[in-house]
Amino acid sequence: MNANRRQSMAALLALAAAWPARATPPWPARPLRLIVVYPPGGLSDGVARAIAEGLAARLGVPVHVDHRAGGGGVVGLQALVRAAPDGHTLAFSASSPLTLRPHLGPVGFDPLRDVAPVASAMVTPVLLVGTPAFTGERFADLLQQARERPRALRWATSGVATAGHLVLEQVQAGGGIAVTHVPYKGGGQQINDALGGQFELLSTNVAPLQLQHVAAGRFKPLAVGAPRRLDVLPEVPTFAELGLPQANIGSLFGLFAPGGTPPVLLDRLNAEINQVLASPVIRDRLMASDNLPVTDDRAAFERRIAEEWLSHRRLRDAGIRLE
Repeated sequence: MNANRRQSMAALLALAAAWPARATPPWPARPLRLIVVYPPGGLSDGVARAIAEGLAARLGVPVHVDHRAGGGGVVGLQALVRAAPDGHTLAFSASSPLTLRPHLGPVGFDPLRDVAPVASAMVTPVLLVGTPAFTGERFADLLQQARERPRALRWATSGVATAGHLVLEQVQAGGGIAVTHVPYKGGGQQINDALGGQFELLSTNVAPLQLQHVAAGRFKPLAVGAPRRLDVLPEVPTFAELGLPQANIGSLFGLFAPGGTPPVLLDRLNAEINQVLASPVIRDRLMASDNLPVTDDRAAFERRIAEEWLSHRRLRDAGIRLE
């Protein structure tokens, strides 16, 4: 090989060695945006802001929280899938806008292609409470009133195809009752309306504010969707104990990125988020209200989402309607 060819080959090898560095730009290159798909003021808002603060400290760039509520989380995820898949935009959401809502009709994106699961965060039990407008005291009173006056009881949730809505439908199907669904865009306004007696029943997440209202007697706790009774509400039975195991549902929350985000960035984000979730501050915040911290590697979280999507499709095929 002559000198010129050796020089050319050396230049090509040097270029090839440098190519991965040139193909993968530095990250993060600017502040991150964390879309929260629910309104401010609820449990998701507090947890998302704590995660944003932890990520900002670890990555050395600001992480801005951007609330995009509506459609039970669908509006926020629509904003996510429109963002550049470069690791600078994430969404904090329950799994239901991906795994349940798409079975009811078009949502404007493919939940298994256009959204990339990044990291799980927590499982939140669903708590059913009676508001000041509810004249009963126990879950059995709910069933009796609903049978005596079909659709007279108004049952509010955080939106169509949320975990709380699924609980409602499973109680209707398993209990042989009919209620009127009152869907909200999230947890903030519905708490105020609940306290004002705008409806009789509310599916909500277990959170400090809700527990304060229970302790003060403003809300009557009727049942909880959890593997066992909660330490903070030891007298409240699970739906399984009440003979409705299909309604024993919790909300899986996590962080998601636009589909097409490079796997190397998704893995980095998963590692960073898991480190943030392991901090005593966040774990104490979650466990103080019986929310279960859940940290998975990215592949395990992807499997959770895919399995839940398939499970909810079976519910749709079995005739459970979420409208």
